[in-house]
Amino acid sequence: MIDAGVNLTSSQFDKDLEQVIDRAREASISNMLLIGCDVHSSAASLSMAKLYGFCSTAGVHPHDAKDAPDDLSAQLCELAKSSEVVAIGECGLDFNRDFSPRPVQERVCSEQLHLAQQLSMPVYLHERDAHTHLRALLSEVQVNGVLHCFTGDKQALKYYLDYGLMIGVTGWVCDERRGQQLRELIQYIPNDRLLIETDAPYLLPRTLRPKPKSRRNEPAHLHAVAEQIAALKGTEQSTIARCSTYNFLTLFNLPAQGSNL
Repeated sequence: MIDAGVNLTSSQFDKDLEQVIDRAREASISNMLLIGCDVHSSAASLSMAKLYGFCSTAGVHPHDAKDAPDDLSAQLCELAKSSEVVAIGECGLDFNRDFSPRPVQERVCSEQLHLAQQLSMPVYLHERDAHTHLRALLSEVQVNGVLHCFTGDKQALKYYLDYGLMIGVTGWVCDERRGQQLRELIQYIPNDRLLIETDAPYLLPRTLRPKPKSRRNEPAHLHAVAEQIAALKGTEQSTIARCSTYNFLTLFNLPAQGSNL
């Protein structure tokens, strides 16, 4: 399996990064996409990707849009010259927490969407409680990519699929409380449009037994996401693993032999 989204540069991994990667290896995680949330973390993710042979993204998360530099596109272009950088993002809109003013989020997201189109690169998208506004921005460009950590409704899912995006599913699907809507919509996500991701260290799957004492998520727990999706789809976990891995390699134009652990 491939973890299609992990915040491996998080300070939560500072003390035991090597052990986290070892556990991922033991859990048959063959690659990871390291997420960049601002210019600094994008550069750090790239450095880590080079060190371990992973992939990374370069972008500014909507939470950090207020601090985006004036020369954002130029800095992201420079990062994107590295082969390890396979997507622009994490970019998008988050009207749930509003850590950055909404007009600023929209401007910074639009800039990154146009940059991805210019560079012919996929986008790694974040959207929470902002479907209508992100839809308007997407209508101005034509990009491919993934809607990461999908938590929207059926109408939003249909739009993102019709637009041509992959759908990223995290441990949210393992949460019988917050994730009930997603659990009901899993059947509408075709296997050939599905990516699985941990978003670690966040979104620890509630189905894990025993639960880690740290309460921290990590790539080795990706199997719990695949297992829950398989149960909801009435298929085998191996089918979900195989399809999501193929989708990842196809979307990011990576060789099938690209197992980096």
